[in-house]
Amino acid sequence: MKKVLCATVAVAALGIAGAAQAEELWSPHLPGVDIGLAAGALPPKGVYFINNDYVSPNFKVRPNSANSLSALVDVPILLWAPGIKFLGADYAAAVAQPFDYTTLGGASSSTQGHLGTYNTVLVPVMLSWALPYDFHVKPQFAVYLNDASSTENRGALASNGNVGAGMANTTFEPGLGLSWLHNGWNASVSMGYDHSTADGNSALNPSAANGACATNMTCNYQSGDQFFADYTLTKEVGKWTLGVGGYQLNQLNRDQVNGVSQVGTMSLREAVGPVIGYQFGGINIQSQFTHEFVQHNDVGGDVLNVRFVVPLY
Repeated sequence: MKKVLCATVAVAALGIAGAAQAEELWSPHLPGVDIGLAAGALPPKGVYFINNDYVSPNFKVRPNSANSLSALVDVPILLWAPGIKFLGADYAAAVAQPFDYTTLGGASSSTQGHLGTYNTVLVPVMLSWALPYDFHVKPQFAVYLNDASSTENRGALASNGNVGAGMANTTFEPGLGLSWLHNGWNASVSMGYDHSTADGNSALNPSAANGACATNMTCNYQSGDQFFADYTLTKEVGKWTLGVGGYQLNQLNRDQVNGVSQVGTMSLREAVGPVIGYQFGGINIQSQFTHEFVQHNDVGGDVLNVRFVVPLY
């Protein structure tokens, strides 16, 4: 049980997703980033460093499959579990500062790569209750700050029309993790709900219809609310962890520009793939490969995520 908790430090809500059809471009939660974790539990008292390396060499944009996006996302995380109890639950907090390197390409050409920082993610509260029969439940709350190094609507992009590194808004994300941890088994689901503010840019183009914005700008762009879930089923075999994982992302309402709903912005993604991990003394390494078999109004494709968990204290 201790190895499960140490190896699967709860990092729900820490990550980013691929560029969507919508002008805001980014979904807050990185689909599948919580695969392999004991989503309902917290690690023993201590300070932990977690690093996710999320690689997709050839995301495709649907329905316009002529476009592609190559992405390398690095998500370093610090998690603090002080050993404090609140209402009988273990308490923890975390902070993440993702980086991403993206290259946007077309049918016959590609732009130069763009390196930037994504929105800082603060998770001020995570509470985990250990329930009878080895069940665990963990509600939490995360905030994505409006501090990305470049965004689609601020004009602070790399040359050749590349996408921004993050979002020009703030996102609030309540989440819930559920786990059954028994005899080396980990059956978990990490769920969350993303609500993003409008970007606040009022650079309107008076001659455009439907409240459209000036060229290369967005105005009062608000991404639709999203529900996500990452699923895990693994078994420890000695120092190895083997299993399967998957994810889903469902956008619940359309994006809006200056209060006008935008057609073709309801994202839907689903994927599944294997999970493998190994315990090197106190350090755990785990990798997940996912194949996306459902994709609509978003970018997606095969993804490899490699995660390290290092106890610092």
